[in-house]
Amino acid sequence: MVKSKSKPSRFGVWYERLAAFRVEDLFTRKRPPGPPRTVFVNEPLPTDYFDGKGKVKQEHVYTSNQVITSKYTIITFLPRNLLEQFRRVANIYFLFISILQFFPKFSTISPGAVILPLLIVLAVTALKDGYEDFKRHEADNEVNKSKVLVLSGGNWTNPNHTEEKTRSLSSAILPKRSKNISSSARNLESNLKDIARIGIEYDYEDDASEISDSGTKPHWKRTSWEDLRVGDFVKILDNESFPADILICSTSEEDNVAFVETKNLDGETNLKSRRGVPALSSFNNARACADSPNAFSVQCERPDTDMYRLNGTVTMNGVASPVDLSMTLLRGTVLRNTGWAIGVVLFTGLDTKIVLNSGGTPSKRSRVERLMNPQVFINLIILLVLAVVCAIADSRLEVKEFPMGAPWLFDDNESGDNPKINGLVTWAFALLTFQDIVPISLYISMEVVRTCQAAFIYFDSDIYYDKTNQATKARTWNLADDLGQIEYIFSDKTGTLTQNSMVFRMCSIGGKAYRGDRVSLEDAEEKSLPVKSASVLEQSLSQIVEVDIWAARGHASGSSRSLGGGDDKKISSSNETERFTDPDLLEDIQVAAKSGAESDPSSHTYRLNAFFTVLSLCHTVLASKDLISGKIEYKAQSPDEAALVQAAADMGFVFLGKDKEILSLRTPKSEDVERYELLDILEFTSARKRMSVVLRRMDVESSDILLLTKGADNVIFERLRPGQDQLKRETESHLNEFASTGLRTLTLGYRTISAEEYDTWSLRYQEATISLEDREKRVEEVSNQLEQNLHLLGATAIEDRLQDGVPETIEDLKKAGIKIWVATGDKLETAIAIGRSTNLISADSNIVIIKGGSRPVLTQMINALEQFFPERGEDKDVDMPSLPKDTLPEIPLQRVNSGVSSIVGAENGERPGGFILVVDGAALLEAFADDENKDTLLRLAILCDGVICCRVSPLQKALIVRLVKDGLGAMTLAIGDGANDVSMIQAADVGIGISGEEGLQAVNSSDFAIAQFRFLKKLLLVHGHWSYARNGTMIINFFYKNIVPTGILWWFQIYDGWSATYVTDYTYILFWNSLWTIAPVVGLGIFDRFLNSHVLMQVPELYRYGREQTWFGTRLFLIYLFDGIVQSVIIYFLLLYAYQTTTSRTDGYDVYLHEFSTTMALSATLVVDIFTGLDATAWTFFIFLTVFFGIVVQWVFTVIYSLISPGYAVTMLYGNDYYLFRSAYFWLGILLTFVLALTPRMLYKAWKFGFNPGDLETFKLLQHLYPNRDFSSYSRPSQPVSDLTALKREPALSRNNSRASSVVSLTPRFGRPSMDVRSASRTDMSTGIVSVDRGFDFATEEHGVEMRRVQTNLSERRMSKQVAKSRRSPSSKGKDAISNVLTLSRSFLRKKGSSP
Repeated sequence: MVKSKSKPSRFGVWYERLAAFRVEDLFTRKRPPGPPRTVFVNEPLPTDYFDGKGKVKQEHVYTSNQVITSKYTIITFLPRNLLEQFRRVANIYFLFISILQFFPKFSTISPGAVILPLLIVLAVTALKDGYEDFKRHEADNEVNKSKVLVLSGGNWTNPNHTEEKTRSLSSAILPKRSKNISSSARNLESNLKDIARIGIEYDYEDDASEISDSGTKPHWKRTSWEDLRVGDFVKILDNESFPADILICSTSEEDNVAFVETKNLDGETNLKSRRGVPALSSFNNARACADSPNAFSVQCERPDTDMYRLNGTVTMNGVASPVDLSMTLLRGTVLRNTGWAIGVVLFTGLDTKIVLNSGGTPSKRSRVERLMNPQVFINLIILLVLAVVCAIADSRLEVKEFPMGAPWLFDDNESGDNPKINGLVTWAFALLTFQDIVPISLYISMEVVRTCQAAFIYFDSDIYYDKTNQATKARTWNLADDLGQIEYIFSDKTGTLTQNSMVFRMCSIGGKAYRGDRVSLEDAEEKSLPVKSASVLEQSLSQIVEVDIWAARGHASGSSRSLGGGDDKKISSSNETERFTDPDLLEDIQVAAKSGAESDPSSHTYRLNAFFTVLSLCHTVLASKDLISGKIEYKAQSPDEAALVQAAADMGFVFLGKDKEILSLRTPKSEDVERYELLDILEFTSARKRMSVVLRRMDVESSDILLLTKGADNVIFERLRPGQDQLKRETESHLNEFASTGLRTLTLGYRTISAEEYDTWSLRYQEATISLEDREKRVEEVSNQLEQNLHLLGATAIEDRLQDGVPETIEDLKKAGIKIWVATGDKLETAIAIGRSTNLISADSNIVIIKGGSRPVLTQMINALEQFFPERGEDKDVDMPSLPKDTLPEIPLQRVNSGVSSIVGAENGERPGGFILVVDGAALLEAFADDENKDTLLRLAILCDGVICCRVSPLQKALIVRLVKDGLGAMTLAIGDGANDVSMIQAADVGIGISGEEGLQAVNSSDFAIAQFRFLKKLLLVHGHWSYARNGTMIINFFYKNIVPTGILWWFQIYDGWSATYVTDYTYILFWNSLWTIAPVVGLGIFDRFLNSHVLMQVPELYRYGREQTWFGTRLFLIYLFDGIVQSVIIYFLLLYAYQTTTSRTDGYDVYLHEFSTTMALSATLVVDIFTGLDATAWTFFIFLTVFFGIVVQWVFTVIYSLISPGYAVTMLYGNDYYLFRSAYFWLGILLTFVLALTPRMLYKAWKFGFNPGDLETFKLLQHLYPNRDFSSYSRPSQPVSDLTALKREPALSRNNSRASSVVSLTPRFGRPSMDVRSASRTDMSTGIVSVDRGFDFATEEHGVEMRRVQTNLSERRMSKQVAKSRRSPSSKGKDAISNVLTLSRSFLRKKGSSP
């Protein structure tokens, strides 16, 4: 609940500023974005670039390409680390106390010994921080030392200036490894062979020898990333990452096209096409790049964070050419399906877009440590009060009793020794006497405990990934307890939740569902077919086909865009290890193959053939055949298309490739290869939600033309020809079933077009594509005219494969009361599909969509609040913002007749699955514009069970985290695996990096590194929960155990004239925190566990105790403080009055001070250690050992110390062995104080366990009684409650805190009966349309360079045919118009006719 904020007090403002102080701001240079730049290539810098001394002006010196994620350097380590440590108030206090004792008047022991504990604490903490940062330096070094081919030799020089690299800690300390050099040499040799193989103009082996000899000829030289400079030519090979932001000059592909994988930037799995600058296409080898006449310059705007915009101009020979993002390769992306690409470096290091979207490495502190500061303040205030009272009382007593001739005040009238000044001296002595109220050993104990907890995480075999031999690592040890208090998780999608691969799972053809059997590639090859096949079918299915979306590309004969052969390196994907097969489908295909041609479109045989024909031909996939192995390899930009084409090939419909505009297909029904002419491609876009191809069959006499279409179910359904209602209902039912299991669906259709209709339409389409006004709108209108009266064929269901255990992990984290937000760069449909497959969206969830656009986002959010959470308007604590007057009128949410049969009405917002908010990046941009929008977004988000943010930039991910972290004060965790997740990981309280395929950027910036998302469950529910409980209990007991001796010392001041004198021998005070009581609290921090790991894993609801801060907080601190005070009263006054009433000595002498004070010391240690032990919930051998260690050591010390004769050393305890151990007061006093001091706590524990047990107490008992029992039956069911009226009556519980409820009952619970199989309702607040979500999703590049190239080629070919036809028919209508079109230049048509 977001409440209206009251104005903080002046002290509150001061404290907030102090708490918000960040040490890293003092050491991180706030570097403004670089200025607009001009990069000069093969030409000198202008004279105005130099100052009067001939040096390049600072604004023209560019940053180096070195990127450092570590916190410290050799110079800044000591000052920055000390400042970080002295953020602890206690450390400032310890320093003050140590300095005070350097003055002889206040010295207790040697000054060096006094400051030694503080130095040890600072040193141990510094060593730990240094080790953590050293590992970051190692990771940075691995990235910065990566190699890239850079132009060298031939007298080529780069005139642009770059600043010097920062000398990092790793470069000074890490040894240079010869094996890396030899490895680099091997890589160089391998890459030289690769370069020679793909057709470089000169012999690379000769160049390589000349490099070693003289280096006179231009060549490519392997250079470290950190040595790259602005203006350098680089050559990137296939499957290599880009080290900087680079302008493309030329590539190995025709028309200078390159394909890049951008999932590290935007999270999208489909490949993007980029193109080189036409004016620089001749720069295709080292000699051309180094040729001095080939001079040009690149003017660029200043670096900025916008990942989707880059503008510049290339000027060569006085001719300027525009440059945009489609011509650049950004750092963090990877070259795929392209042999090589040559480019010029524009932006390096801190100026690259991916780094600009990342922040500096923060200095994080755990919540427990932050909460300790107020508690230390409380203790310091108590200490100050005690010291002031002693000072005032002592001063008043001296003033009163000195005139009376008190013997202890003899000669008390000196300038440095008088009642007035002695009050101040007593104040300082009191600070030393009661200094243990803030124990310095607490911090060293915390470091030891956290080190052990990090080791427990590292050595846990359950979160160790065998495939990569990777253990879970704590990179920031002091945050382990934060893992037990997480309230919100922010997760990336690609690579974190998913495996970046698509697998065809199910399909519906002609109203019949085929649900498939999972089979591995090896099994498929061994078992062949499960049914008897016709010979043609056997031949088709025996063809080995592979979809390798990442494989390297080369040139081969037989295709205008042929792909590389078997020497290329391939990265395995799930498509290579798992294939779709279905016995029923194979049998139906066999029947269809035997039956021959079928002309009835309504027959199942016809639909079956047409269905797989659409899958095989309606795409932009490229194919090549390995001449040695005979394998056909598919290369696709879209992973969805890769899975569809692979499935069709598995069923015998093998796409054989494309030769210019001719597509080849082998089908089971014929031995002959079918050939189709590609006439047009109607591109897929987010607005159209469909893709179509227009084909003409070349090997048949019919002149009819085919339109093959695939797209969203609602888009296809509303374009169907009449009379298909039954088939449509059956397909809808199957779509709902597919979507309910989290699969991505596509619906397929087709129609035949007469040649006359196509010719007429083609003219309109050509005119639309070259229109200068409203081109996109006209193209869509003309395309829509052709995509009507479709025959429905069926639907496909593709699985976006999740990481192992992701749905179960998310479900259990939701049970634990953790809200999960997914932030991804993918489009809206993909984000929703992943939400469904990961259990974030249930089958009966209500999806609320907020999109940026014409309707104000604030209006959408307020309408959503009023529509779905009307009861919140009655909450007085919620400040509902009013609509601005200039906003658009409200669009009522109601049943909308849009022609889509899938629209539902009344049940929208009433389904019992809760609410899921989906927000896109454009809406977030507007939502973050002002505080009112942010507050409204936050209020709407916390009312929903989950939030999915799509199309977000890396910087927006960080803003989302800060919105929740700062707006709610909640504990946040961010998890990701790519460079686009770095800013989010750094912004969260706890950042977790997954070391996957996307590099080490996320891991380098993280606090914990894991190999799989599923490991997050145990990391939080077990290790985090244990660490928080252990640390919280340890710290609270640390404060408690020091209150007891402080209280005993304080009560003694009443009887010693408030002189701040010790009541016990100083050795008992000296060893209190180092020997007597240190072991039990450290034992709790290391060995205690309130429940076993299997119970915490099986009942995730128990995690709420961590979120509710059960084991640490100010309230608990005050309770333990009160416990310590009460126990000190019992120990001091009971023993004091016992010894003073009647002497315990047999000789009748009075009791000496150190007799009863030693009894107090022994009793206090016994009470404190046992009391601490009673807080342990697992009395293992180690707990037992640590609890009794201090007690035994103190008793042995007392015995030995009492026996030391004054002849050896003067002690105050000599003879205590005789007087104490023979005294009844001693034994009875210890027994009585022990019993009385512990009785209140024991009674409370007995009452709590026996009469008012909570879930923890209950499961402790069950665990003890049934140690091997499976407790998962006591966890809440996965399904939400079905009582809708209860949902409305208790909105705060069911909607806002439904995941936070505890384990209500020990009775095993079972899920409610399943509801209908309909998908979740979906409300688009920007339009008011309410529909059923059936899982549609399709990932592909929109308006890409490659698609524009293909469409331009088709357009030119189509126009050529029209010209030829018009010449054969002089009277043809429209001849003049076509002639006018032909007067346009080819470059104009390429630029205008293919633009989106």
